[in-house]
Amino acid sequence: MLLRHGMNPHQRPAGAEPLDPARPPLRVLSGEPSLVNLLDAVNAWALVREAAASCGAPAGASFKHVSPAGVALAGPVDDVAAETFGLDAASVGSLTSAYVRARDADPRASFGDMIAVSEPVDAELADLVRRLTSDGIIAPGYAPGTVATLAAKKDGRFVVLEADPAVVPPAQEVREVGGLRLVQPRDDAPLTADLLTRAAPALAPQAVTDLLLGLHAMRYTQSNSVGYLRGGMAIGIGAGQQSRIDCTRIAGAKADKWWLRRHPAVRSMTFVEGVSRTERTNWRLRVVEGDLDAQETALLSAVTRGVTLLTPRERASWLGRLDDVAFVSDGAIPFRDNVDEAVRHGVRHLAEPGGSTRSPDVVVACREHRVTRVADVPRLFHH
Repeated sequence: MLLRHGMNPHQRPAGAEPLDPARPPLRVLSGEPSLVNLLDAVNAWALVREAAASCGAPAGASFKHVSPAGVALAGPVDDVAAETFGLDAASVGSLTSAYVRARDADPRASFGDMIAVSEPVDAELADLVRRLTSDGIIAPGYAPGTVATLAAKKDGRFVVLEADPAVVPPAQEVREVGGLRLVQPRDDAPLTADLLTRAAPALAPQAVTDLLLGLHAMRYTQSNSVGYLRGGMAIGIGAGQQSRIDCTRIAGAKADKWWLRRHPAVRSMTFVEGVSRTERTNWRLRVVEGDLDAQETALLSAVTRGVTLLTPRERASWLGRLDDVAFVSDGAIPFRDNVDEAVRHGVRHLAEPGGSTRSPDVVVACREHRVTRVADVPRLFHH
């Protein structure tokens, strides 16, 4: 397969070839993928495939720069997400709901994403994707007519990939970097509900699902990584930070923004005619982020029909209502500050590999904050 370009446009020519020419893991149905498109696609497909099988529900992911901006299982689409994507919350199908819930975790970061879903694309999802800014999609199949709908995006440059669900990646992974050939076994450590319930039998079923989904997400998120999850969907993912506490804060800030977008004052914002859905979403995000300067305030006044900005007290009061959140870390939590930070964002359940020299401090912090801790899950570094 000749690729559009490598990691960057100046890296040409670039190509990809299946290890088994008789059974390639995917087919290009439309568009010309770049190397980054394929890296996003194969990681995103692995994530939704494993999450759906493990959690027993259709899964969707929004991938950017080889990490999920969001991942979710099929489930209820609330009014905020429905308005954001121009849908009727009462009639959204299960596969569409999985992707909508995934993209709604961080709609700004998902701009220009690679989409992955665990089931064949239907007409409803294709129609939604047709209206969104995305680079491509990977799925195990497509209903009649949907490929044509998707292939028309971006003047034919939208990448449509079909994954072969029967293909299992090889047991050994090989990568060549800087004159070295690196070899390791593929990360196929089992991630199952039993892994969680054996350690914490009192976990509620929803907490088990959220933690399990989080483990699958961390397996395909650039390390260091943490995730906040609630109701079968990620609400904040932090990736690629050298410091775990920085990652915890970044993901926590995303979870806060997800929750603040549901504040009645933010939901009631109305816009003048001609303001696109993407612009509306971005303005709502700026409002919940706060600290608008004079120029931004003037611009906001020009595009809305009146808006009441949240006071610090209103923000704090609303954020205090975020609860029952699950937190997953791809590596051992090294200090209790991660727990102290996580509970500021409603965390009540936590899964981490443990084994740090400061793990006893983490145990104490979880006890003080009444957070259920599940340790001894696999380390899930991904690079």
